[in-house]
Amino acid sequence: MKRRQLPQPNTAAMPQRIGVDSGGTFTDCVLFRGSRIEILKVFSDPQAPHATLEAVRQLLGEDAALSAIIHGTTVGTNALLERRGARVALITTAGFEDLIEIGRQNRSRLYDLNLQRDPPLISRRWRFGVAERTAADGKILLRPSPGALRKLRQQLNRSGVESIAICLLFSYANPANEQAIARALRGIGLPVSVSHELLPEFREYERLSTTVINAYLAPRVGGYLNGLGRETKGAFSGRKPASRMKVTPPRLYVMQSSGGITTAARAAREPVRTILSGPAGGVVATSWLAGLLRLAKVISFDMGGTSTDVCLLDGAAKTTRETTLAGVPVAVPVLDVHAVGAGGGSLARLDAGGALRVGPESAGAIPGPVCYGRGGNAPTITDAHLILGRLDPDTFLAGKFRLDRASAEKCFDDFLRRPRRQGKDGSGIWRSRQELAEGIIAVGNATMEKALRVISVERGYDPREFSLVCFGGAGGLHAAELARSLGLARVIVPQNPGAFSAIGVLLSDIVSDVSQSVLLAVPGDLPEAFAAFQKSLERRFEELENRSRRQLRRDGFPVRAAGAERRLELRYRGQSYELSIPYTLRFADDFHRAHERAYGYSDPARPLEVVNLRVRLAIPTPKPPVRPQRILKNAGSASEVVQSKPVWFAGSPVATAFYERVRLGAGMTFRGPAIVTEYSSTTVVPPGFACRVDEYLNLVLQPNATMRSS
Repeated sequence: MKRRQLPQPNTAAMPQRIGVDSGGTFTDCVLFRGSRIEILKVFSDPQAPHATLEAVRQLLGEDAALSAIIHGTTVGTNALLERRGARVALITTAGFEDLIEIGRQNRSRLYDLNLQRDPPLISRRWRFGVAERTAADGKILLRPSPGALRKLRQQLNRSGVESIAICLLFSYANPANEQAIARALRGIGLPVSVSHELLPEFREYERLSTTVINAYLAPRVGGYLNGLGRETKGAFSGRKPASRMKVTPPRLYVMQSSGGITTAARAAREPVRTILSGPAGGVVATSWLAGLLRLAKVISFDMGGTSTDVCLLDGAAKTTRETTLAGVPVAVPVLDVHAVGAGGGSLARLDAGGALRVGPESAGAIPGPVCYGRGGNAPTITDAHLILGRLDPDTFLAGKFRLDRASAEKCFDDFLRRPRRQGKDGSGIWRSRQELAEGIIAVGNATMEKALRVISVERGYDPREFSLVCFGGAGGLHAAELARSLGLARVIVPQNPGAFSAIGVLLSDIVSDVSQSVLLAVPGDLPEAFAAFQKSLERRFEELENRSRRQLRRDGFPVRAAGAERRLELRYRGQSYELSIPYTLRFADDFHRAHERAYGYSDPARPLEVVNLRVRLAIPTPKPPVRPQRILKNAGSASEVVQSKPVWFAGSPVATAFYERVRLGAGMTFRGPAIVTEYSSTTVVPPGFACRVDEYLNLVLQPNATMRSS
């Protein structure tokens, strides 16, 4: 597939860096080259992930040098979801070997008496208890004996494990015993994950689970990144660009789930921080675009081939430490993204009752949707759009890849001929391919609408106050209908939407997150005691910042450019969970207000407790300077219609205008039904909606009445 260059007149000269976002169906590459942004989409190959490097070389060309590759990867995510990680040995305090299996008593389905929990990542025979004890205040009560450590080492050598996780009771308060065990075991030659290095916080189960996940992923993610680093070094060391200067191999960085990038070496050691690496890039790009458009309330909507990822931004993007993936909790900071199994490749099927179901199973990249002609044999959402005429077979990927409509039609005909029962709601009976296609899209939309309601309505937000920033290869096909259902203010389709997450990877700053549990009671109204308490907090924050700066310095980053953000996690004494607020001199008042917003009440007379301290250091990376285009007065769009043909909406074919996005200038407006095609995506403007091209060349979709009033 050849490189597709899109004009970007508003970017200035920048270092040559490539952002790579590997998804379930496509791998997207984005390059800032001088004053241009270039993108390339290739099919993902799960069996040959290092083929990503070939895509990078294809986009870069033969005459240019490259300073950095920033990679958003799903290797760790897929390994955890598929339970294909390493054999892990757990080293923990004697008597607590089964904590990983006991977990919390929370149940995802409260009234399901037959609920079956997923098995733990580590079987009982690979859990080893060590006679040691640290008190809750950090006092060492019992140190592991040298003889016990020698015996443990011998057991591990015979066990056949591939990775080691160490998590001891109360090690967040004093890590001495964990450090002693780690020193004794590092010589074995296996990856060692230590809880106080990853997450020095209380809540033993979450800390244990996070450490185990890191050890579970370390061999596979580390092997992938180390191999990719070696291949990158080999591929670029011998290159001689036109300048004939000596070429330094590009540095390899990895996108973290928290929305910042880190070195590949650190990501290989701490892969648990990359489990939501892919969706994080889209959230970063959405936040950047919202700032450019001066929008405080937006929802990011990223629909790819396998899943749809949504995130609500009320101001800055928020992180959470209460994520669960594959049935296990992950307590490192991740962007607050909610994902559902609905993407362009989601497979349609009938359940036992005859009702239509779509996803979460996906056709992936191999074989992919039927219309890709790569061996698919079940209808997908992408095939449904093609059947309805919303995808143009000749303009997919700018005409470099032609969709196979005949195969999609045959697949739909075969599906219609299958024996089936009619559901009680009348589902399961369709008279034509188009009815089936509309049913598939309606079911997919229902899944995505539910996801949008989870992050908005169910959390106390009014979706009518938000704009929907949609991207991903399939986002523009569904966004307007979802906005209509939820009453969202507008839909914004940025430039290059199919590679928007990869652009976000390039926009991300270098980030280091550190934390520490302290569990300190906040003094009352005595000014002297409160002043002394604040000095103590300042000292602890400085220690955390210095630790983070040392880490960044070891990774080769310019720490002088780092900006620090300090946050406290507080609660009323006696509560089980805490709220995170920025650290200021008036943090107590800020907490009461935050508690009022979150729970509907506050109690300023009740004693407070500081649970955790958190510090984020961020080093800015180059951003493309974007200047608005001049709005053309009385800009018409009729002359820009490429073709007009019937497209199905609400059960009937409707004459629909097709536009090429590269020909739409700032200020142009047109009404639906319309289809806007471009290299990386397709946008549907349904009947009842109008589209405006803003000064940054975004497509802005709004209901006709709203467009008239604005």
